[in-house]
Amino acid sequence: MLAVNEALQLIKRGADEILVEDELRLRLKEGKTLRIKAGFDPTAPDLHLGHTVLLNKLRQFQELGHECIFLIGDFTGMIGDPTGKNITRQPLSRDEVIDNARTYEQQIYKILEPEKTLVMFNSSWMSDMNAADMVQLAAKYTVARMLERDDFSKRYRAGQPIAIHEFLYPLVQGYDSVALNADIELGGTDQKFNLLVGRELQRDYGQRPQVVLTMPILEGLDGVQKMSKSLNNYIAITDSPDEMFGKLMSISDEMMWRYFELLSFKAMTEIQQYKQDIEAGANPRDIKFILAEEIVERFHSRTDATRARENFIARFQKGAIPEDITEKRLITAGASMPVSLVLKESGLAASTSEARRNIRGGGVRVDGVRVEDETLELPVGSTYLIQKGKRHFARVVIEQEKQ
Repeated sequence: MLAVNEALQLIKRGADEILVEDELRLRLKEGKTLRIKAGFDPTAPDLHLGHTVLLNKLRQFQELGHECIFLIGDFTGMIGDPTGKNITRQPLSRDEVIDNARTYEQQIYKILEPEKTLVMFNSSWMSDMNAADMVQLAAKYTVARMLERDDFSKRYRAGQPIAIHEFLYPLVQGYDSVALNADIELGGTDQKFNLLVGRELQRDYGQRPQVVLTMPILEGLDGVQKMSKSLNNYIAITDSPDEMFGKLMSISDEMMWRYFELLSFKAMTEIQQYKQDIEAGANPRDIKFILAEEIVERFHSRTDATRARENFIARFQKGAIPEDITEKRLITAGASMPVSLVLKESGLAASTSEARRNIRGGGVRVDGVRVEDETLELPVGSTYLIQKGKRHFARVVIEQEKQ
C-alpha cells in the first residue's frame, strides 16, 4: 500500500473537491480498508466515458487496497434524479430499471477489478422500508434545507412545480450511505448536495460521517455540454473500436488534455511531457492518437486499438479522401458553431435547412464519424474534416472572433 501522501496525491488527481481532506488523510493514516461508494442510476442501458470518470477513481481506490461498492440505484432510478433538471423527471418503470442495471453489471468490469468490487442495489434496503420508516427519514430534513439546493431553488423562484417525491431523492441517496456505512462517497460536482446529505444522515444515525469526493463533469464531443446520450455528444463504452477511435480524434486539441486527466491511466508526468512535446513542435494529432489507442484498448483490445488507428490513418491520410482539399477558415463570436452552419459556410450545402436534411439522411461525417444530431455544435480552436456524401469534402478551421 502506498504511503499516505502518495495515496492522497493519486486520489486527488482530477478531483474537484474533497470534503473534508483532513478527514480523508486521517482515515488513510489509520490504515484500515475503507468502503468507497459510488452510485449509478440505471436510466439508460449503456454507460459512456462520462460515467467512467467515477469508475476510474474507484479503480484507483482498488489499487490502494480499499473496498469499492458499485451501487446501482434501482430504487432511486424509479424516483428520477432531479439534479440539474428544470422540470420533474419522468421516473422509470421497474422493468426498465432492471434491464438497464443488468447491462451495467456487464460493462463495469472493463475498468473495475471483479474480485475487489461489490455490486449492490439500493432496493435491497429501501424496499424493506414501510411508510412509517419513510416518514421518519423525511423528518430528518427540512423543506428550507432542500430549497438550498441550486436546482430546487431556481425552480421555486421561477414558480416551476417541484413534486414532493423529488425531495425524497437526496434523502434516499443519503440513506444509502447509512445502509452501507460508507467511508467515502464519490459523485459528480452536480451531486455535491446529495453527497453532503449522506454525511449529515450518517451523523444522525450515529455513524462517522463519510468523506465526500466530487469529480468534474466530463464535457462531450461538442466540448461544451456534459457528455450525455440525450445530447448525442457521447462516446459509449460499447461503441465499436473504429467508432470510438474516430470520436476521440474529433475532440478539440484543448479538450484532449481534460480527457487525458480524467480518462487516462497514464502518469501526470507523462502527460506533462506530451504537452512539452507539442510546445516543441509535435503534431497534436499524434498525441491524440496515444489517448485514443489507450481508451480503445481498455474497452476492446490492443489489437483492436492498433487496427482502429490504422483504419483511421487509411481513411484520412492514404488516399481514402482527396489530398487537395481546400482549407476554409470560419469565424464565430461564440465558443462553437452549429454543424449545419459549417456545412453552409464551407460550401457543402446551399443552406442550413439543406444541411440539416443531409444530416437526417445520414450523409454527413465530421472527422470520419457520422453526424446523427442536426443540432451538433463544433467547438472553436480545432480543424475538422467535413464530408457530405462520398465525394464532397472540406477541411475547416473554426476560430473565435477576436474581441
